Amino acid sequence: MYRVTNPLPRMRFWLGATGLALVLGGCATNSAPPNYRAPDFSGQSQAQLSQTVGALSQRYKRDPGDRNIVIPYSAALRSAGQPEQAISALEQAMSRAKGDPALRVEYARALVAAGRFEQALNVIDATINPAAPDWTMLSIKGAALDQLGRHEDARALYKQAQVLAPAEPSLEANLGLSYSLTNELPLAERHLRRAAGMPGANPKVRQNLALVIGLQGRFDEARALYAMDLPPAEVDETMDYIRAMLTQQNRWDLIRKAG
Repeated sequence: MYRVTNPLPRMRFWLGATGLALVLGGCATNSAPPNYRAPDFSGQSQAQLSQTVGALSQRYKRDPGDRNIVIPYSAALRSAGQPEQAISALEQAMSRAKGDPALRVEYARALVAAGRFEQALNVIDATINPAAPDWTMLSIKGAALDQLGRHEDARALYKQAQVLAPAEPSLEANLGLSYSLTNELPLAERHLRRAAGMPGANPKVRQNLALVIGLQGRFDEARALYAMDLPPAEVDETMDYIRAMLTQQNRWDLIRKAG
């Protein structure tokens, strides 16, 4: 069975579960077909994710050039805490389908997940259509900028993306996480709470909300939110992590590194 890396449920930026462009007949477009949603495995348990990655790995080995396999495989790897392996799979696919914007967006997601922010920005800037940008690309670029400390630029991109996708919870969540990185926790909580109440919100949004609440010292409320999605042992481990963060003077540096 595939081994899933199990980091604590820390603060992480959404890399966008929706809006990948499909390319038909080799023609690049930023428009996704109606109701198209790229795969999102972040709500799966460790056991489910292990099975998902294992099954997709077998399909990938049979046809590593099939973008309909590579994209969900890379998404599952990212959720499993293996972004570098996702990058390798995507690079192999991109060598066979040069210029495929869907693969390039997934590649940018994986680069951000691996902490390779400048490289991700280069990929997005070479792919995005400034006249008609896809909101997912704007969100990924914002996440990279936030991690580089360019918070105002990142927030401007999230707000631009919200004009294109006003009902998308991941954009509201990324705004909240951006404010958490500058220690504006009440404002971060406001955005994350709003995101958690939106249709289609992923459990990770609620967990990020729990983290921001815990960092404000409201441990019982944070524990209750974590308990909605995590097993008791993992809830205890996460609460210990939050308390440890609050005892360290450099906790905001730790939050940034956990993003």
